[in-house]
Amino acid sequence: MGNAKNYSNQTTPTWCPGCGDFSVLRSLQAAAAHLDIEPHNLAVVSGIGCSGRISGYLNAYGFHSIHGRALPVAQGIKLVNPELTVVASGGDGDGFAIGTAHTIHAFRRNIDMTYIVMNNQIYGLTKGHTSPLSQTGFVTKSTPHGSIEAPIKPGLLALSAGATFVAQGFSAYQDQLVDIITKAIQHKGFSFVNVFSPCVTFNKTNTYQWFRDHLVNLDDEGNHNTADFQKAMNKYIETDGLFTGILYQNTDPDYYSKLPGERGTPVVQQDLDIRHKFDELMEEFM
Repeated sequence: MGNAKNYSNQTTPTWCPGCGDFSVLRSLQAAAAHLDIEPHNLAVVSGIGCSGRISGYLNAYGFHSIHGRALPVAQGIKLVNPELTVVASGGDGDGFAIGTAHTIHAFRRNIDMTYIVMNNQIYGLTKGHTSPLSQTGFVTKSTPHGSIEAPIKPGLLALSAGATFVAQGFSAYQDQLVDIITKAIQHKGFSFVNVFSPCVTFNKTNTYQWFRDHLVNLDDEGNHNTADFQKAMNKYIETDGLFTGILYQNTDPDYYSKLPGERGTPVVQQDLDIRHKFDELMEEFM
């Protein structure tokens, strides 16, 4: 097992003191250490917002993409170099507002990578606005009379779109979060990890204590079967999405396993091989 400190580039995060994103950063570093991933074999792609800064705090390949576009960049990196461990990260606004279409198609495409959403249920970088995951009635600068919209249920969306690994963590439960991220990276396919990561500056409703009072820990329920899709859906509905642990995991073939031709060959190389064969055929007819 490696040392988590090996994955720090010694850059001091600029997050607010107490921000849940600190725990996500440390958990990702610890998971990489547990799996003994060499820093040059790890690529972390982030979006925009407070969470988007995470790629700049790691001793690994990092790409700070534009708003809502972390997943297409990360998927492209994985397809070109399948040997890399690829992790995408972003906030709830990044993944479930402007980036929603990319998120849904990433769920169903099942490329072997991990997507960590740092869910604080608010737009923090823009100084506190309602996000697509904010609760109905949530009061912010953008909804001074309370949000009239129903929040997106990220886990239900992931399950219905075909995600093969769905889990949730909480920044205050770091040991469990490290275990979840470790297993997410080990999973052969697309892993979705929604992390309740409280914004201590702008979200005074969904606080650390609020989550402690409301979250159900699936690890304490010995009868939860992560391979049962129907039970996973029922558990999400039963808890209204307020749980931590691995909700669902299956062994459906990942994207590369279903590609025609030589398995494991990078997509770019396959395209080049096809073009070369095409050129050879054209030469025969010339």
